[in-house]
Formats: sequence, C-alpha cells, structure tokens
Amino acid sequence: MTYPKRLALLVVVDTLIVAFSIFASAYLTYNQLVDWKSIVATSIILLLSHHILALYFGLYRKAWEYASIGELVTIFNVVGLSIGVAAIGQLVVLDQMMIRALLATFMLHILFIGGSRFAWRVFRDRFLSRMTGKKRTLIIGAGAGGVMVARQLAGSQESELRPVAFVDDDPKKKRVQILNVPVAGKLDDIEKVVEEYRIEHIIFAIPSIPKARANEIYQHCSKTGVKTQTIPKFEDLVTGKVSVTELRDVDIEDLLGREPVKLDMQKIGMNIRNKTILITGAGGSIGSEICRQIARFEPNQLLLLGHGENSIYQIERELRGKCKEKFEIIPIIADVQDRKRIVEVMASYEPDVVYHAAAHKHVPLMEFNPIEAVKNNIIGTKNVAEAADQYDVDTFVLVSTDKAVNPTNVMGATKRVAEMIIQNLAQHSNTKFCAVRFGNVLGSRGSVIPLFKEQIANGGPVTVTHPDMTRYFMTIPEASRLVIQAGALARGGEIFVLDMGEPVKIVDLATNLIRLTGANEEEVKIEFSGIRPGEKMYEELLGENEVSDEQVFPKIYIGKCTFDEVEGIRDQVSEFLELPNAQIKDKLMQTIEPERKRMKEFA
Repeated sequence: MTYPKRLALLVVVDTLIVAFSIFASAYLTYNQLVDWKSIVATSIILLLSHHILALYFGLYRKAWEYASIGELVTIFNVVGLSIGVAAIGQLVVLDQMMIRALLATFMLHILFIGGSRFAWRVFRDRFLSRMTGKKRTLIIGAGAGGVMVARQLAGSQESELRPVAFVDDDPKKKRVQILNVPVAGKLDDIEKVVEEYRIEHIIFAIPSIPKARANEIYQHCSKTGVKTQTIPKFEDLVTGKVSVTELRDVDIEDLLGREPVKLDMQKIGMNIRNKTILITGAGGSIGSEICRQIARFEPNQLLLLGHGENSIYQIERELRGKCKEKFEIIPIIADVQDRKRIVEVMASYEPDVVYHAAAHKHVPLMEFNPIEAVKNNIIGTKNVAEAADQYDVDTFVLVSTDKAVNPTNVMGATKRVAEMIIQNLAQHSNTKFCAVRFGNVLGSRGSVIPLFKEQIANGGPVTVTHPDMTRYFMTIPEASRLVIQAGALARGGEIFVLDMGEPVKIVDLATNLIRLTGANEEEVKIEFSGIRPGEKMYEELLGENEVSDEQVFPKIYIGKCTFDEVEGIRDQVSEFLELPNAQIKDKLMQTIEPERKRMKEFA
C-alpha cells in the first residue's frame, strides 16, 4: 500500500476511534446530564490536536508490522498531549474542564489506538505468516543476536522463514517464551527439537561462541539434514560491515574447531609501520591478503609486485579505496624469474621487509610442468632472496607449505629447495631470512572447497580423491597473519610452523557441507576419483623430532631444519635448467634425499 493511501486509512481509523472515545466516555461518566454541544466542541479540539501531534511524532509513518515498545511510547505521547490540549481547550472555550470524561477518553484512546496497531502485528505474526507457507525455523541462541533475527523474520513479509523455536544453554531461559517463540531446549537438544517442532530451516545466531563449541553444534545440525545458515561473523558485526539479519551459508572455516592465532600487534607494528614493504605474488590469494593485513599497520610504502597485471590492478584498486592517502601504494609488474628486473626493483625502492608469496602451488599441474615449478619456485626465490641480501633488506619471509616436508611431488620438492636456499643465505647475511610453513588454505585459488560448493549446487556428485585422505586446514586471513607474525619474530634461518590442530578428513568436510545445505548423501552423492599425480594421503608439517619443544609464540613453533646440506645448494640450482623436463623430478628428489632419509628414520 502506498504512503498516501496508508495515511488516509490511518486518519479515518483514528478519527473514528477519537470520536467514539470522547462520546463513549461522556456517556459513561455523565450519563444523561452531559452537555452534548460541549462534547462536540471537545471532540473537534481533540481530533485536530491528535492528527497534528500524530504527524509531528511520526505516528502515521510507523511500520506497525514491527510494532514494539518504541511505538507504544509514541502512542502514549500523542494521546497524552492531545488530551492535555483538549483539557486546555475546554477551559478556554467552554470555561469548564470535564475531568472524568477526559480521563476515560484517555484510557479508551490509548486502548483503541494501541490495540488497532498491535492487532495488525499479532494478525501478521500469528496467522498471515502461517498462511504464506513460510519455513519453520529454529534459531540457535536466544541472546541479542538470536532475538534480533527472530524479530526481523517475524515482521518481514519478504522472508520465507518463520521462527518457531530457540535453543539456548542459559538456564534462565529454560521454558521461557521470547517474542512468542519458546526456548525449546539446550544446544545439545538440536536434533530432538528439529524433530519435535518439524523444523525446516536452522539459523546459527551466536557469533562470539568459541570455535570448538561451534563445531560441535554444526555437527548436531548436519545430522538433522536441515539446511543451516548463520549470521555474519562477529568481527563483521562489530565493525558494522553487515547486519545481523544478513544470513549466509555455513562456510567450511565455520567447521574448523580451532581458534585463530592472535597477533603481537606491538611487535608487528614496530616491524612494519613507516617502513617500505615489498610483497611478491601480491595479486594471489595469500599475497593479496598479506597486503590487506599489512595495510592496517600503515607502512610508508607498500610495493605490490606480481606477474599478472589484472590481479595487481585489482588489489591496488581495493587498497586505494580503503587506505586513501594513508601511505604510498606502488604497483610493480615483474616476473620473479627475471633476475635483472628484480634487482632493479630492490635497488630502486630498497624495501625494509620482503614477503615472498609468488609461487606455483598446484600439485598435479606441477607434476606435468616441473620445469615451470623450478623456474618460479626455486629460481624465482633465489633471485628475490639474493637481491634482498644484496640491498640489505632487514627481513625476508618465504611463504612455504607443508608439502615441503618429505615431499613426494614436484611442487613440494621445489618449495623445500627454496627453503634450503634462504637457510643457506641466512648463515652469511645481515638479512633475517625465514620461512613460514602451513597447510591447505581454505578459499585460495585451486582450493577444493569452492569446487565442492559448485558440485553441491549442481546436484553432485562431489568428487573426493580417497576416503582416507586428510589435510591440515587454515583460513586465508589466518595464514596471512602467521606470515606477518613470523616476520616480526625472525632472527634468521628459522622455519616457523603453526600448530594446526588435528588433520581433517576431506570426505568428512564434503559430507558436512552437503548436510548443511539441507541435502543428504543420497541426494548429492560422493564419488572417489583416486589420488592425483604427486598427491600424498597425509600431509606433515615437520617430523616429530624436528619441532622445538617450546612455542615461540602462541601456537607457533620453530622447526629444527637447518642441515648441512643447505651448503652449496645455490650452486646446484643452475643444473635444473639444463635438464630435460622428464628428468627434473628425479634431480629434485636427489637434492633433498638426505632430508628424506632423516624423515624415514623419524617415522
């Protein structure tokens, strides 16, 4: 209904209510002794004052489908003041004040004006939403977030969801009704409540809950086979990026029962603020997130180096939009394989810190293209690291991978050789060289999770390589923060390793994703496609005897990986480029064979 039509309807309704209230009050209080001419005059004054005050207080602009205490206060103000004006009008015009009639009018006025508005909300909540076939919805969490979601859903004509139950662990809320929606049980009762209340949709509405507990709750939800959504992340809510009612599908990181690593902001700030920072591979998944994280600490210059012009353009535009004139952003199109160009960049800008994220990371692709893995991951790292050494960069951080441990594939072997190169340099350089090693990064380019989501959306099948395949997982922001923290902790030669908790079965991730969309394994089947070239069944971060006993930072360890074999490694690199493509993998494995033997001994 348009606003003019709605305004006209409310004016007519309020006119009838006001007129009825004053005449009914006069009849009830004065019976046959009433002066009806005085009542007519009073009703005219009351009508005029009511409509003027209603417009002034915005009573006719209220959306009564969302009526609450605020709207009731507005009604009280309008009615109270209009009765006050009528009383003054009686005294001035009629030289009398009909106190009993005015008091009775006030009560009837409040009753009928408020009742007419709230009756519409009750009708919509109790009957209209049921008639529209909305999905019966369970809200997990009866706190501020859950109540806000319930209020918005109950009052929204557009939403297809209708809240019918809460679950919450707060004993004070047991058997309580909130917005006419019962708290039907505790968080561990989700499966029982879903069955009892015939739930068709679940909303997770506890943004600040610990990760481990959230994971348990999601497991309960996945067993129901009901589609599960969640309100936005806590940090997005507090920063005002999104509203609590902007529901999203459950992301795979929501299923990781691990708290993110907290940063030493002071030490990182000292390492970055007002300095020149160079990031290679700045347009990639990890590199671009490192750029975003670094930008928070306001360096003097941020150098974005990458080979692909479009990706560098995208991250540069994003950072300029957010950071404006806080610091200088310099996009650099360069290939890390071009030694002359890299030396030129180092000489021109003399960065204080280098984060080397440029690399080929796709395992099966590198099995077919080993020479490209060598050129990018080994030669590229050597070029950037030696240029950093030549121009006295303070800190150099290599972004490495768990696949560099006891590698069975080309990609992992090239990354281990890259680690050995910087460890060799660290022994004779003023630059603090270090590497950061972590597992699979959720949502990165080439990650399996976007593929799973696409396959589920298409109705399946979801392809998993092997039922026993396990991986360590972390989010892109967490991986990037670890890289930055490592730079602040570096003393030279370290390989930093994150305590990533327990490895996760890929098939379990796929199963949970399917169930949380409301489907099951019969509707969206899982197929096992077989292990791809170069893949390992299990990933390792370090051998059990290669991790130092003490954490150097919460959840961060230093690996004992500085071996004698790193000596002379740089002299061997040129030999790779002289070999035929088919012989490169064998040469790589020979280069790291001493370390592979140690890993077998540890096992």
